[in-house]
Amino acid sequence: MRWRQGRRSSNVEDRRGEPSPGGGGGLGGLGNLLALAPLLLRSKRGWLILLALGALYYFGGNLFSGMQSTESPSLGPDSQTAPGTQGADDEVAQFVSVVLADTEDTWGKLFQQAGGQYVAPKLVLYNDAVRSACGLSSAAVGPFYCPGDAKVYLDLNFLNELKKLGAPGDFAFAYVIAHEVGHHVQNQMGISAKVQQARMQADKVTANRLSVMLELQADCYAGVWAFYAHRDRNMLEPGDIEEGLRAAAAVGDDHLQRRSGRAVSPDAFTHGSAEQRAYWFRQGFTTGDVNKCNTFAALSGQ
Repeated sequence: MRWRQGRRSSNVEDRRGEPSPGGGGGLGGLGNLLALAPLLLRSKRGWLILLALGALYYFGGNLFSGMQSTESPSLGPDSQTAPGTQGADDEVAQFVSVVLADTEDTWGKLFQQAGGQYVAPKLVLYNDAVRSACGLSSAAVGPFYCPGDAKVYLDLNFLNELKKLGAPGDFAFAYVIAHEVGHHVQNQMGISAKVQQARMQADKVTANRLSVMLELQADCYAGVWAFYAHRDRNMLEPGDIEEGLRAAAAVGDDHLQRRSGRAVSPDAFTHGSAEQRAYWFRQGFTTGDVNKCNTFAALSGQ
């Protein structure tokens, strides 16, 4: 990617180096679960919530649980540390800031054209663990967006996880950032709230399908950003889109299930298959049209 001359975002909140939250004095992790247990056990629904929380605590917040690396992240073998930085971590942090700024430019313009106003998210850089409006999360959960505080949370070491998944490269990492920003766009459009309400009233299989549709739409929105980054600012280089497609496929539910030694179970998908994720990212990139990202209409009959 041609990113070094790009604008840096003022919406990056750097919490790296801060003490890990939820230490000895608080009720983080399992302590919160145990504190809630007496209340939750009073009803059948409470039992279900307790089981879900227990599974979340035990297995981690997403399919990247337990994969976090301790290596210093780098954008690739050809990357060079920019003048005035202090090593690979700072270079990657600068890259994140530029990508975030570019998503701000893209979505700000698109919202304005639609008669709305885009309020850009904050992006929090952290190490090891972080507390958000969505609770306490370890770096093992991977990048995530919290609608409660409208922030994207990112541990830079996730770049190493992408390499392990077979998706190296700066644009692969940019795709991940743009995907999480896509969730913020959904939040601003009111899509996330509607999906969450529908999921609460649905059975597990249907709830999973709604989650898949939401994730695939965020992939499509990441593709829309890439369209404008390429057309309007010439940020993409040859091979970048292929990097993005490999990254989208690498985090497909079927790929991750196989990688963890499990059988592929489509009913358990929450993010979409490798083929679906690559398809919807390409859909956004080839059209540059937000209206072409209606995964709910496209997948509702399947």
